[in-house]
Amino acid sequence: MAENPRVLSIQSHVVSGYVGNKSATFPLQLLGFEVDAINSVQFSNHTGYKMFSGQTLTEKELGDLVNGLKENGLDNYTHLLTGYIGSESFLNRISSLVKYLKSVNPNLIYVCDPVMGDNGKMYVPENLLPVYKDIILPLANIITPNQFELELLTEIKIDNIDAAWKAINLLHKRGCQTVVVSSTEFGNAQHLLALAKNTTYKMIIKIPKLPAVFTGTGDLFTSLLLAWMHKTDNQLKESLEKTVSTLQAVLKRTLQHAGGEKSARTMELKLIQSKTDIEKPTIVVSAESVF
Repeated sequence: MAENPRVLSIQSHVVSGYVGNKSATFPLQLLGFEVDAINSVQFSNHTGYKMFSGQTLTEKELGDLVNGLKENGLDNYTHLLTGYIGSESFLNRISSLVKYLKSVNPNLIYVCDPVMGDNGKMYVPENLLPVYKDIILPLANIITPNQFELELLTEIKIDNIDAAWKAINLLHKRGCQTVVVSSTEFGNAQHLLALAKNTTYKMIIKIPKLPAVFTGTGDLFTSLLLAWMHKTDNQLKESLEKTVSTLQAVLKRTLQHAGGEKSARTMELKLIQSKTDIEKPTIVVSAESVF
């Protein structure tokens, strides 16, 4: 095993800006991880601009890349991270890849961000949902859905916190050890509320709201959680606090740099400028145990 942890990250990529692999790679590298990136799509920019253009990787092309890694003995990873995937066939190929990588390293940790939609609307084809539910979930060690994605995965209407915990427990029964719901509707005007649970701890964390809409935050959240869960030996409280505190620092700096102009371009995450915050986050939030 390599001295540094190695992550294979399969997500979207943009030439300009910070979403998907562009949002995840730099923070992981700063925190000591070797990152090998496969781009599920390659776009000029994220879809919040007036237009975008680019290419989509096919499942055959994914297989070709993996075969090259395999033939050269480059397929021994400590972590697999997946984010946006746009087709059922590609997602099915991911399931085969997870099984293969776990045969190479049985201790591999698979962190899955099941990017399917938000605010009651799916933005991937509906045929991805049964693949996530029946095939991907049992393979994942850590999963980071938002509230809407949690509803999709469990078919539980989540209109209160008790229903959210019930849905999370269902994901545990399907084999996923750690579930972190990155955002829910159960906060207030000042805070979003995130929920997290593993086999030992059940926690909530209040995330201060900021007066803007950001892109790439979910990708950053999941990559930071992967990093801190590894670096803290799976201490959920510390990992959540460092993840959310880093995110807050990045978003505040992004807002500050944007000034009064909140366009897609000015609101790109200021990751490079936040190098110190990523490496040594100042804790500004506290995760609370729930019993």
